[in-house]
Amino acid sequence: MIFRICGCAPTAFLALLLTCCATAASFAQSTAQQTPPPAGTNPSQPEVEKPSQPAVEKPSQPAAEEPYAPDLQEKAWQVLQTGLHSKKVAQRTEAVKSLSLLAGNRQAVRFSLRAMRDKNPHVRAAAASTLGELHATNTIPALKASLSDKDPSVMLAATHALYVLKDPVAYEIYYAILMGDKKTSAGLIQSQLDRLKDPKQVAQMGFEQGIGFVPYAGMGYEAYRAVKKHDKSPVRAAAARYLALDPDSTSEDALIQTAVADKDIIVREAALDALAEKNDSGCIARLATNLDDDKYRIRYRTAATIIHLGGTTSRQPAAK
Repeated sequence: MIFRICGCAPTAFLALLLTCCATAASFAQSTAQQTPPPAGTNPSQPEVEKPSQPAVEKPSQPAAEEPYAPDLQEKAWQVLQTGLHSKKVAQRTEAVKSLSLLAGNRQAVRFSLRAMRDKNPHVRAAAASTLGELHATNTIPALKASLSDKDPSVMLAATHALYVLKDPVAYEIYYAILMGDKKTSAGLIQSQLDRLKDPKQVAQMGFEQGIGFVPYAGMGYEAYRAVKKHDKSPVRAAAARYLALDPDSTSEDALIQTAVADKDIIVREAALDALAEKNDSGCIARLATNLDDDKYRIRYRTAATIIHLGGTTSRQPAAK
């Protein structure tokens, strides 16, 4: 029936069908040839498979350090405790001194209190000083007990710690060092007072504590020579300077007497410095006699003290 529709013989139909198939194949081949090759390829060269590149390992970056390492804190305490328990006196002393950097740390206060019972006076003195630097006011009773220590350096260190902690007992000690007598009936016991009257004992206090005890540097070498000669004047001079902050009028009177009549020049100079710091112009009249003193150091220091106490604006010298 198909042959009738086409109106041709079977042989002619088959020839027409083959011609159509050949035409379709030719069209498909020409289309493929006109398609441009992918970018980066050479159509004239056969495609060659590129060898695979080995993977390159990137160097590992070091891990960032942690801002806080708890184990370092633990190690630091272990190192410090090793020093505190050392059999060597020098190491125990230095470890106790290091505790002064830990203000507000209860453990540091406990270690310092324990060191106050050490058998060596150098360690005990270091512990007393450290308690003052730690501002541990709750240790004032222990420091007062150390004033009875058999070693003078411990007593002096405890006194200075009490001074730092603003305990008035310190002024009692400094007054006794300066004047050789008690200021009041309270405070010192007789054995302490007897020791403060002994020049060699007082000189030993200064030597054991070091010249750093003297609160002004101008007399450093002279003070050192005096201490080596068992002279107690450097320690008395330091005591005078510390009395500058004592509000008791008895101490001020003692400073005036010392500035005018003491036999040691450096003690007189220290007393004048303390009076200048107290800033009480009421003592000017009593100091006036020093302006004619035969020692020029006393004359000059007294003149400066009087000018300071009288005010810088009064009686200015005429310009020359």
